[in-house]
Formats: sequence, structure tokens, C-alpha cells
Amino acid sequence: MAVTFLNRLSPDAQSRWLEALRAALPGETIGVEPSPQTEIAIVANPGRGVLASLPNLAFIQSAWAGVDSLLDDPDLPRVPIARLIDPGLSAQMAQATAAHVLYLHRQVPAYAAQQRRGLWRQLPQPSAAERRIGFLGYGELAGAAANLLESIGFQTYGWSRRLGDLDTLLATSDIIVNLLPLTDHTRGILSAPAFARMKRGAAIVNLARGAHVVEEDLIAALDAGQLSHAVLDVFEAEPLERKHPFWSHPQITVTPHVAAITDPVSASAVIAANIARFRAGQQVEGLVNRKAGY
Repeated sequence: MAVTFLNRLSPDAQSRWLEALRAALPGETIGVEPSPQTEIAIVANPGRGVLASLPNLAFIQSAWAGVDSLLDDPDLPRVPIARLIDPGLSAQMAQATAAHVLYLHRQVPAYAAQQRRGLWRQLPQPSAAERRIGFLGYGELAGAAANLLESIGFQTYGWSRRLGDLDTLLATSDIIVNLLPLTDHTRGILSAPAFARMKRGAAIVNLARGAHVVEEDLIAALDAGQLSHAVLDVFEAEPLERKHPFWSHPQITVTPHVAAITDPVSASAVIAANIARFRAGQQVEGLVNRKAGY
């Protein structure tokens, strides 16, 4: 089966990926241009309509954990699609989640504000066991992050389509971590109604997709004191434009979509194993449910 790596990456990034994929798939000739011979497509931002031009396509393997942009293609062929499930990516996300939760738990934003004022004042510090961390989304990434936080001593709770009660999680969590897939049902989930149901003074960490957040509602909730702080790693339009109000808001921490960066070497090993499963007629890992959106 002919394998093609369809991407819109920079030349350097494409070269790194091709080197890793060829090492993981020895003996394969991996092309980068759409071809009638392509039967397996490894995709990284392939562009709309590209996959529909492949008459013999039988399987799509995403190089990313999220597939929302892929599923947005109205001409996407009706063939099996697998999202990336990479333990290395889960470890990165767990580390990023723990870093941001500890940043909020240890009141770093408040101490930074005091530093700007030249104010020396020790704030009361709750223990980790007194903090409830609520996860929106409870798949592989959230599970790894929750396990790490629990090892530190935090209480963790999760909500997904199949798990938990959203109203209870919002009302009782001190910090909300969003790791939901982006679907029609989750777009805009972090909006005024959700913020109003949260504990006053709670904080959010968004590491999933920018479109989960209604930006104007978030700023209003922060300005009103309903929320104390927001850590945002993802945005509806990236890169975040320089004049965007998030940059200068004192209660928002911005990071440039770096919570979990796919490593071509570890990802290629996972991709190669999934391609082997597909060729053997076995169940692939990360099979996408198109109706659910992930």
C-alpha cells in the first residue's frame, strides 16, 4: 500500500517528520504529494479537498491528537481515520497541566502583582488536598494529567459525554482544566452561563482549543471577579494578534500553544504500529467516531 505524508508544515518540520517516518517505516517509499496510488495517508494539516482527490485512499492516520480541523473538511472521504495516541504527548500534557495548576495553587499571579507594587505580603496558602481540580474531557490526556495531580495531593474530578455531572463539577471546582475535543457540542462551552455556575474566584486552564472559550464572556467574568485567573495556551485565531486584549489583561496568562508538542520520533513509532495493525486487518488505535467528532 502506497503511503503519503500530506502536510502543510514548514520545510524544516517536513524534513524532520520524513526522517522519523522513514526510520519507523523502513522499506516504505513515503511521498509528500497527492497521488492516485496513495492508499494510506499520514496527515498534518493537509488542506481541504486534498484527501478527496485520492481515489484509492483506504486509511487516514492523523499526526495530531486532535482531528477537529480534519473533520471540518466537507469532502473528507468515508474511510477509517485514526487520531494520534502517543504516550509522549500524554506525558507532556500532564506536565503542562501540573505546572499551570501549581502556578495557580501557589498563587503566583497574586505574588507577581504584589511584586509590581513592591508589596511584601504572605498570603494564606491552602493545601493541595483542599483544592478540587475539575477536568472537562477525560480521555488519555486528562487521565494522565489527573494521575500526576493526584500524586501531588490534589483532588481531581472529570466530566465528559459519558462521565460525571457538569453542573456539579463547575460549582465545586477551584480550578477547571479544559481538555475536551472540539465538536459542535463543545464549541463555546466556556461561556457566560458556565462561568456563572462556577465557584466565585475559581480559575480556568484551557489547553484544548481556543474555540471552547467565548472570549468576551471570559474577559467579563474576570473583570467582575467571578473568575480569578485564566491560563490560555490555545486561541481561536493563532498566532494571537498583537493587539488582542488577552496579552495585556492582568488576570490572563498567555502561552503560545506549547502545552504538548508532537514529537515526530515518538509519534512516528505510534503511527507505524497503527499502519501495521490496519494492514493486518486489526483494530487500529484512536479510531475516530465521526458522529461524536473525535
